[in-house]
Amino acid sequence: MSPDKEPSVDGVADTAIAGVALLLTGGISLLGIITAEAYHPDYATTQEISDLGSTAPPNPVSYEPTATIFNGTMLASGAVVLVAAYFLYRVGRPRVLWLPLGVFGFGIFGVGVFPGDMTPWHGLFALLTFTSGGIAAVLAARATPKPFSSVSVFLGGFSLASLLYALVLGGTGPLAGLEFGGIERWVVYPLLVWVTGLGGFLLGEDSMNEAN
Repeated sequence: MSPDKEPSVDGVADTAIAGVALLLTGGISLLGIITAEAYHPDYATTQEISDLGSTAPPNPVSYEPTATIFNGTMLASGAVVLVAAYFLYRVGRPRVLWLPLGVFGFGIFGVGVFPGDMTPWHGLFALLTFTSGGIAAVLAARATPKPFSSVSVFLGGFSLASLLYALVLGGTGPLAGLEFGGIERWVVYPLLVWVTGLGGFLLGEDSMNEAN
């Protein structure tokens, strides 16, 4: 789509809005998790990330303001990813890019709505987030040029491989020292790198279109 025909909001192209939204997602997620960890009175990175919101039954435990920070971070991050997916849809990007991204955002939002003590919903939304995020990154390679497409496949594939390891072996095997929470971070953090990178890619693409 040519730059003069691309939809915009107050003169800002949809591609640029999507790019900014995804850049914000990476920052919001990472800073929110770090802040929640800092306020938790007794937390180790070998624990599940969702323990910041609440641990799982039968004896769930949550602390404030940690829980509010973490759950709010998930809600905000999911909402911003959904915004990005919407604007990519509106600008006419391939479905293979915006649809999995939208499912990913929906999953993140659901994690914020249903903390760890709300079973089985929390587990279902967490699994949806991990799976859809890795798939979205891999499929994005079909809608982006090299070298970013190669980076997307690598990050998405690494995340999915880590997820498979966690589901099959949990916190055991050759990565036992990381425990389940450490392995979970191998699933999540590559996805945060990917959405941030995709945001930067979209902003750079929009800038090139403006220059032309």
